[in-house]
Amino acid sequence: MADVVKGPDGPDVDKESVVLDAKGLRALAHPVRVQLVGLLRKYGPSTATRLAERLGVNSGTASYHLRQLGAAGFVEEDTGLGNARERWWRSVHRTIWFNDPELAEREPEAVLAYLQSVAAIHTLRLQQTLNELLTMPPAWRNSFDMSDWALRLTPEEAGSLEQELKEVVARYRRDRPEDAGNAPEGAERVSVITYVLPELDGPGAAPYPGPPEAEDGPAS
Repeated sequence: MADVVKGPDGPDVDKESVVLDAKGLRALAHPVRVQLVGLLRKYGPSTATRLAERLGVNSGTASYHLRQLGAAGFVEEDTGLGNARERWWRSVHRTIWFNDPELAEREPEAVLAYLQSVAAIHTLRLQQTLNELLTMPPAWRNSFDMSDWALRLTPEEAGSLEQELKEVVARYRRDRPEDAGNAPEGAERVSVITYVLPELDGPGAAPYPGPPEAEDGPAS
């Protein structure tokens, strides 16, 4: 699951991140592959068989997609855990960035497929949380939030809003499987998913119809 879709405009990306190029974009244009990367980030190294069980697919399907992800550089074999009968895989990066307008112009179908894959995973993650909401401890149930706000912004203001949201999230502790033991007592994984969705009605859009106006003349 992609942590971030749109990333920084410049090259200031840490070593745990990857900026999508055309090859990477096409490799991730499949929901199963996005899920596999997300599971390896969340739980750490795993095998195709174990990943397939989590996804509800057969191990052959998981193996195929892991090989494709490996060829594109998103996952790699963990030779310290594997053996002759079983291959273990791990995620190479913690974060995926995509913010290349020129690439979006050159590969519009791949961009759309990738974004649709990410959106599908976000929807699945939300539904899973809703399914478990009533059985969560009260403290976590009360921390759950699902909100939306309608704003009227310029493109520049929307960009500023997006940047401010990223800065707020960056102040908090990132989740890494290897660091879970050092987290404060009671800390759990929390997903923060943000969307900035332009709704371009345009200046000529017809308004919502109001009550009919009365016509001049004698009453009938």
